[in-house]
Amino acid sequence: MPKIIFLPNEDLCPEGIVIEAEPGQTICQAALKNDIHIEHACEMSCACTTCHIIVREGFDSLEEADDLEEDYLDKAWGLEPDSRLSCQAIIADKDLIVEVPKYTINQVKENH
Repeated sequence: MPKIIFLPNEDLCPEGIVIEAEPGQTICQAALKNDIHIEHACEMSCACTTCHIIVREGFDSLEEADDLEEDYLDKAWGLEPDSRLSCQAIIADKDLIVEVPKYTINQVKENH
C-alpha cells in the first residue's frame, strides 16, 4: 500500500503524519479515514477549493486534473504548479508527500 506523508500543519497534524492509503481512493478520503480532518466544504464534489493541497513528491503518479478541477485550482490560495484538490487526486501505487496550505479562501470552517 502506498504511504502518504503529510507535512506538519498547525491545525491538522502539528507533528506531521504518515498514513497508508488504498490505491483508487482520493487523498482527501485517505486523510479523513485517518483522522486528518482536511476541510472539504463542498463534500468532495469539486465545487470549491477548501481541500487544496500541494503534492511535494509523487505528483506524477496522480492522474491529470480535469478541466473543472483546474478551474477551481485557479482560485485557490497559495497555488503552486504541483497543487491539486485532494478530493479529486486519486492515489495510485506511489508514495506521496503532501502539504496542506495554512489558509483557504473559505471564510468559515465547516465541521464534518
